Amino acid sequence: MPLSSAFGIKSFSDLPGWGEDDHAAAFAAFRRSAFRAPIKSYRTGSLGVDFNAFADAYAEARAVSAPSTSEARSFFERHFVPMKVRPENGSGLVTGFYEPEVEASPVRTGRFTVPLLSRPADLIDIDDGNRPAGMDAYLAFARRTDGAPVEYFDRGEIERGALAGRNLEIAWLAEKVDAFFIHVQGAARLKMTDGRLARVTYAAKSGQRFTGPGKILSDLGEIPLEKVTMQSIRAWFKAHPDRVDEILWLNRSYIFFREAAVDDASLGPIAAAKVPLTPGRSVAVDRLLHTFGTPFYIDAPTLTAFDEKPFRRLMIAQDTGSAITGPARGDLFAGSGDAAGEVAGVVRNAADFHALVPRALLDGATP
Repeated sequence: MPLSSAFGIKSFSDLPGWGEDDHAAAFAAFRRSAFRAPIKSYRTGSLGVDFNAFADAYAEARAVSAPSTSEARSFFERHFVPMKVRPENGSGLVTGFYEPEVEASPVRTGRFTVPLLSRPADLIDIDDGNRPAGMDAYLAFARRTDGAPVEYFDRGEIERGALAGRNLEIAWLAEKVDAFFIHVQGAARLKMTDGRLARVTYAAKSGQRFTGPGKILSDLGEIPLEKVTMQSIRAWFKAHPDRVDEILWLNRSYIFFREAAVDDASLGPIAAAKVPLTPGRSVAVDRLLHTFGTPFYIDAPTLTAFDEKPFRRLMIAQDTGSAITGPARGDLFAGSGDAAGEVAGVVRNAADFHALVPRALLDGATP
């Protein structure tokens, strides 16, 4: 598969701030993908960055545990060539995501009444091979019935009791809005009332299209679009508790979870690329276009929420999301807990994306 024309070849000297980045931090994230690669290969994205071309870089990364910053920089410069990712229109865009941390109970109580649910037994994967005629082609999940599969229950139906009595509850939260943002992020750390630190991660979804509450509230004239952040959305819900269901049920998509261990508190959950996310170094991309494990140098000069200076960092593609579409679109993992949420919630910045493409794919081409 040839490389897409969405890429334009560059040199490392073209990358603003390349020499000042902490390449060793990026290498540590890349190395996690290197250890995953022999277990199961990543799908090659349609832009043509072949997974197999990473073999030499992955092999070297597995053999080197803790290089210095200069050694890590040399590693990336030897194995890769930076290529500017041309956006479909306008400029590239970055947003932020994080792993919420909330208090939870293993059982329902008078305070903890909002469940996080595991995948129901009648939720099945759906594709063109088993999709009934007339079913929305977008749907990737459906409900098994005695006849043909049908669209699964949506958020409103589930929260009104469509799945009651099936013993799907993993944990119980105190606030519906907290549960919703866990659905949006796809994972959470749970500070259990019995003293445990637990984690839930994405298992499946009901399948309908995601409709963000920020867009809904903007369309209703409740929050100006330019002021929509996670913080402003939360503030609106707090001020209008009687309208929470009204707004949230307009987002028909519902997320199901599975339990997971917290093996290393410094890392995030295991995401779509099957490695733990690294705060400030993992990025979610459009997996249909890009190949997991690809390093991206992201230049977002107006973004200062991460460390009070222009964001210019080497990130590793290790996750995806339904809202992450297009070649120059990324969601930056900010970490876990409230402080990370404060960062992630305000990130919406123009950005230039440079994919680091294995040299083996370029046949000796130079910028």
